Amino acid sequence: MITPDQVATLIRDSLPEAEVQVQDLTGGGDHYQVLVVSPAFAGRTLVQQHQLVYAAVREAMSSQAIHALALKTYTPEQWATAQPS
Repeated sequence: MITPDQVATLIRDSLPEAEVQVQDLTGGGDHYQVLVVSPAFAGRTLVQQHQLVYAAVREAMSSQAIHALALKTYTPEQWATAQPS
């Protein structure tokens, strides 16, 4: 089992400027919803953004410590406009 904090650390290690929020969806420690806001996503497609995050957690996913990962990724500018006023 991997904790939400450990998932966030893996992502921040790969994307140091990222803001990361991780939620355990099932309480079982293997299905997560992850929100990542990073300037590294600028100029990248949604698929490329997700690939960056998946690369950060690749080992945890291949060992099945993470079974499912629901991603939402934003640049800081996109995140600012996505927030309600």
